[in-house]
Amino acid sequence: MSDRLLGDGALVQFNERLTNSAAFGALFREGMDLVEETAAYLDGDGRNEAKALDRAVSLTYATESMRLTTRLMQLASWLLLHRAVKEGEMTLSQANREKTKVKLTAADPGADDLLEQLPQQLQDLITRSMSLQARVRRLDSTIHSPPPDQSAIGNPLVPHLNRLKAAFER
Repeated sequence: MSDRLLGDGALVQFNERLTNSAAFGALFREGMDLVEETAAYLDGDGRNEAKALDRAVSLTYATESMRLTTRLMQLASWLLLHRAVKEGEMTLSQANREKTKVKLTAADPGADDLLEQLPQQLQDLITRSMSLQARVRRLDSTIHSPPPDQSAIGNPLVPHLNRLKAAFER
């Protein structure tokens, strides 16, 4: 707030500062940990579990593991892009232009009845990735929402002052 004086009429844009928040840091760590955990599973236990599946479920396993990998790579790209903003390596407007290459709606999972046939650990990874995707999408819409038209806002304290005035006039 030191870079903007309160008296100059400028509003602080919180969306510009969200990448510096503890919430973003936690989301970043969770996302990167999930990417690593998924890679380890698919290269290890998942590979062994896939060999034990019958042919039809094996096809579902292959499809869903590809969707999971695609989803996580898109999320990791978004997280790394916004970490670059946090680190001062790029501006939020640069990140906004670059993020058009990231598809946060990519690779939704298949039907529930097919997913239920998959190994439990893969089901868990899919569920966790979908939860992460939903949170990243919410944060993305907050960070990249257009700034409010300041001329239409006027003095942002007026509604609060009017409520106080009304409360004490009773």
